[in-house]
Amino acid sequence: MTFKLLLQYVLPHRALSRVVYWATRWTFAPWKNWLIDSIVRNYDVNMAEAAQPDALAYQHFNAFFTRKLRADARHADADPAALLSPADGRISQAGAIVDGRIFQAKGQYYSAVELLGDETAAAPYRDGSFVTVYLSPRDYHRVHMPLKGTLKETVHVPGRIFSVAPFAVAAIPRLFARNERLVCHFEGEHGPFVVVMVGAILVSSVATVWDGLVIPPYAPAIRRKSFTGQQITLERFAEMARFNMGSTVVVLLPGGTSTLEALQPQQAVKVGQRIGSAG
Repeated sequence: MTFKLLLQYVLPHRALSRVVYWATRWTFAPWKNWLIDSIVRNYDVNMAEAAQPDALAYQHFNAFFTRKLRADARHADADPAALLSPADGRISQAGAIVDGRIFQAKGQYYSAVELLGDETAAAPYRDGSFVTVYLSPRDYHRVHMPLKGTLKETVHVPGRIFSVAPFAVAAIPRLFARNERLVCHFEGEHGPFVVVMVGAILVSSVATVWDGLVIPPYAPAIRRKSFTGQQITLERFAEMARFNMGSTVVVLLPGGTSTLEALQPQQAVKVGQRIGSAG
């Protein structure tokens, strides 16, 4: 085990995430400007596509990190049957769910039941398909709808907050099913689908367009919230949530409702890009 990997097990994840939560919202100009400038330079962030291209004009680091893009910076694929990438980032893995098992990395699998925290909810995806997108610090950190859907339920599943960087995904068993996450269940035109927002070390903060900040507070036990009867319907490509810092999005689709493109690990994707076909 490398030292970097060992740190994933021994660092005080929650304490660090709480410190980062407040540090990234501190408006003290020298501090926030140093943080923002460090990310822009070290990760080659493309500020030209941001609605506010002046990186140092943001009130604090988190406002910069969750920045809006120009209206013309991203477009949904013109085909109304296209399954869209929910985020900017890179494909971690994508493919078939086999007997409820989802491929994480070489020799690593986790189950849909573990990921969703519910055996009944996982049943439609037993032989379905999945797409996992990793968002790095340089990426746009808002998450959009891969398909049109009506929100049915959210489930806040407590857990660890390991890094979701490629080195950790390759080495930590069942990582996505162990990290704190927000599971969003939707009903679409061709059946149900799920968008899972997976937290990570220094990152475990998620806000949705329907509820605002959801994580933190951190959950001591699984928390469910039903939206049945509220008719919260989001169009394909509409913004649905954001990571306050970056992490990973997992989309699950039932068998027979979609066909994925030939997506490859580490392939770059953009919000609205076609990653498959629905129906």
